Amino acid sequence: MDIVAHNREAWAREVAGGNKWTVPVERPAVERARKGEWSLVLTPTIPVPREWYGGPVAGREVLCLASGGGQQGPILAAAGARVTVFDNCPEQLAKDRLVAEREGLEIALVQGDMKDLRALADASFDLVFHPVSNCFVDAVEPVWRECARVLRPGGRLLAGFCNPITYIFDLAAWDRGEELRVRYRVPYADIAQLPPEELEARIRDKEVLEWGHSLDSQIGGQLAAGFSIRGFYEDLSGYGELLDPYIKSFIATLAVKG
Repeated sequence: MDIVAHNREAWAREVAGGNKWTVPVERPAVERARKGEWSLVLTPTIPVPREWYGGPVAGREVLCLASGGGQQGPILAAAGARVTVFDNCPEQLAKDRLVAEREGLEIALVQGDMKDLRALADASFDLVFHPVSNCFVDAVEPVWRECARVLRPGGRLLAGFCNPITYIFDLAAWDRGEELRVRYRVPYADIAQLPPEELEARIRDKEVLEWGHSLDSQIGGQLAAGFSIRGFYEDLSGYGELLDPYIKSFIATLAVKG
């Protein structure tokens, strides 16, 4: 199956359903950003440390990678960055367009697969902001290589991703009130490890399909692409249930090219 096309349609469904990551920022947040009062998240709850940006973002070329939805891009643009938002889902990009038109912001919008940034020139960005989203592609190493290609020497990659341990549990059974139990292996893929009837239902209902990439791929992949890791933190899901009582299930990294 065409995974990119499926997840594009699935995220359009998420937009229609009001998923929290598809709700664009309101005017007061944009006005505060214009005054220098802003923060963003790569993971569900913890604001990215301001020092991770390497100084003011005003005047810098910033790529918001797989982060459509009218949230990060407009804030960075209001703070003075020259922003490009790249996302697989047109409906998500439409949210950024909505805020840009409403607030008089200039934001370039590009639709595509995060593993293939050929629409973007080599060494054309100073910073890549990549919130949790690479769980929606089947391979993450190409994402890191493409980030390295489009960043200038010394450019920064701010990335959020899932701790792959979360994918070993049968969370669907837990949702049904059953005991939490280990069922799957990592690297994980919905299309390879879900029971056939559950996978067929997800495909039929246009639910997002996910992959749980190993830390070798997530962190080792950044190193192999030519980055050095300069910052790291973990975060909870923010829902107060699921795995939050047991482990922080999200990770953020600051990586620098060269």
